[in-house]
Formats: sequence, structure tokens, C-alpha cells
Amino acid sequence: MDEKSPRPQPKKTESAREARLKAALKANLGRRKAQAKARQKQDETGKEEG
Repeated sequence: MDEKSPRPQPKKTESAREARLKAALKANLGRRKAQAKARQKQDETGKEEG
């Protein structure tokens, strides 16, 4: 049977992964902040009307 042993990942791939994760985290944080602002605005609007 041909079993391939796991090869060590080169540093270039690791840094690319880190950059990709960093970008995803930044985008996620931006979405969460936007959601929080929208919820806060909705809560303020609801209190004024009620």
C-alpha cells in the first residue's frame, strides 16, 4: 500500500494561512460591530415609539 507521510508545511504556506485567517477575523469583527450598531439603533428607535 502507498501511504503518504505528512509533509511539513513550508513557512510560506503558514504565513499565507495566517494572513487569510487575519483577514477573515477582521471581516467577522466588522460584521459583528455593524450588527451591534444596528441592534442598538433598533432598540433606541423602539424605546422612543413605545
